[in-house]
Order: sequence, then structure tokens, then C-alpha cells
Amino acid sequence: MANFKDQTLLVTGASGNFGRIAVEELLAKGATKVIAGSRDTAKVADLVAKGAEARKVDFDDAGSLATAFTGVDRILIVSTDAIGSRVAQHTAAVKAAAAAGVKHIVYTSAPAARPDVNAGLVPEHFWTEVAIANSGLDFTVLRNHMYADNNLQGIAAALASGQLFDASGTRSTSFVTRADTARTAAGALLTAEGKEILDVTGPAQVSPEEVAAIFSKLSGKTIARVGLTAQQLREGMAAAGLPAPVIDILVGFQVDASLGYHSIVTDVVERFSGRKPQSLEAFLTENRAAFAG
Repeated sequence: MANFKDQTLLVTGASGNFGRIAVEELLAKGATKVIAGSRDTAKVADLVAKGAEARKVDFDDAGSLATAFTGVDRILIVSTDAIGSRVAQHTAAVKAAAAAGVKHIVYTSAPAARPDVNAGLVPEHFWTEVAIANSGLDFTVLRNHMYADNNLQGIAAALASGQLFDASGTRSTSFVTRADTARTAAGALLTAEGKEILDVTGPAQVSPEEVAAIFSKLSGKTIARVGLTAQQLREGMAAAGLPAPVIDILVGFQVDASLGYHSIVTDVVERFSGRKPQSLEAFLTENRAAFAG
């Protein structure tokens, strides 16, 4: 396996949870020229103290991209949180990378990326993948599966109601932790070659009933899984006051899960990070304090 630790490696969104872990992983693995890109370089001062260089990277400012990417060999583009604007932002970054002479792009995508307007955030990732493929550069597209971390957001409601709602039907999900995906992205930036699209998953499929059982075990309360149709889930979220755009995203995830797109299991985390992915139960046990409410 190749090792590009002495090339210039840039991580966008380095002040965020994902990007910060990726930069720290690169430094821990001996990368000698790591650039932490952020709209606000003051927010990556701690990474600079650890040995990274800070550069301003603003996906809405073409000038900042051209300057930031100068002299960069390989770049990790962490998808932004600007839903609705991400395709334009990511495409601008890809064009700037190609113009600057970047050789390899690593991108954080989503499972089953496709041009389906009913699939929530998935189309934005698809069109970004298209832009990357059309760039002529080598690339590693990492389709990160459902974060185990997202389950923490549903704990309070589950404890209050004794129910855990989903619309994934009979399908299971291969939950993966954000930390594992970030370390995987760092490993790909260090070693990946050629052109690949890969699914980044946890170690095993976990059924909705198993998720509820883990919640019950860690909370000491009985939490029952309640399976709904996508329409029922949509109506319930609307009744709870969630805005329509958020509902579309959340229901889109559930529909994709029901189609089996989230039940794939791969060895990509271990391949690039050098460690086995953490299981959902281990992650939630590690965060057991969240069940104390």
C-alpha cells in the first residue's frame, strides 16, 4: 500500500467534528505536511499547535479556494452542512482542486448516492460524485453509512414515551461511528490510489428491534420498537413541529433504509484506519450517560 505522508495533504472543514478527527489522525500517523482548512482559521489554532498549517477555505469564495489549494497534492473534501447549496459549493472546490494541480480527492458521500429527488440529501452527494468523476483527478469516494452518533438524538424521546419509531421495515442498518469514518478518510488520504467508490460501514447489521433492545438495556427501561410507514412517520414528525425540509431529509434516510441501502457491511474502516469499527452497542455503552435522563 502506498504512503503519501510526505505529500501536502489538506482537510476542509477542519474545525468541525469530522475534519478535526481527520487532521489529528493524519498527524498521529506521521503525515508531515498537513493543512487544516476552515472558514475561520482561529478555530483550528489547536491543530496548528499540534503541527498542522492553517489555511482559509471558504466554499463560497473561489479566491480562497485557489489560494488554499496551491501546492496541495491530496485533499479531503468534507461535505458541508449548507443543504441546498452543497452541489455548487462542492463543485467549486473540485474545480479549484483540479486547477491547482491536486492529484487525488477524497470525498465524504452517502449510501446509494443517486439522482432521486425523493431521497433526501442523497442527490446532492450524487452530483458531487459526478463533478469529481468528471474532474479527471483520481478519487476515493467514501459513502459513509448512518452514524451511530445519530442515535443519541433519539434517546430523550424514547425514554419519555417508551417507544422508538422508525420506517425501515424489516431491514437492518450497519451503523458506523463518526470517529471511525473520519479516521477512515484520513487513512484514504494517506494511502488510497486510483478511482474508487466505497461504502464505509460498521461491523454488523443492526435491526430496529436490536436498537430498541440496546436502548432498554442501557436505560433500564422497556423501550419498544414501533415500525411505521414512511407516511405515518412523516405525519408524526409534522405533528411534533418539525419543519418540512427536515422531515424530507429524515424520512428519506428511513426510506433508503427500508430499501436495504443501509444494510451493507464492508471492511473499509479496517482497511484504511487499521482498526476494527466500533459496534453500535459499544458506542452507546461508551455514551451511557446520555441514558440517565
